[in-house]
Amino acid sequence: MLKISFSRAIIIKTMSGSEERTRWWQAGDLVFEEAEIEGDLPGCPCVCEGGDVGENVYTYRDMIPIPLDSHGRAHCDLRIKDQPVSLKAMASGVRLEMEDRPHYIEHIK
Repeated sequence: MLKISFSRAIIIKTMSGSEERTRWWQAGDLVFEEAEIEGDLPGCPCVCEGGDVGENVYTYRDMIPIPLDSHGRAHCDLRIKDQPVSLKAMASGVRLEMEDRPHYIEHIK
């Protein structure tokens, strides 16, 4: 298992029928089951600057849908700030486990 913890993930919420969106933050873990890491692990703690998270036929670039709980082929290729290597892994499933509750930041117009 590979667990990637985010202390402050940014969440963008879209309200039905509204052009406005809101920005929130929330802590959580991205968990890959039966993960095989490709190459070296980046030094930690570190800052993720984006990248790809894939599950089955879908690849999400610079975002992760909430909720996420998928069984089947999964992968990640995450860019790490100030490090020459990215975090790459293949797995048999992926899920997002959010902690506590989202915390409001601002409205986005």
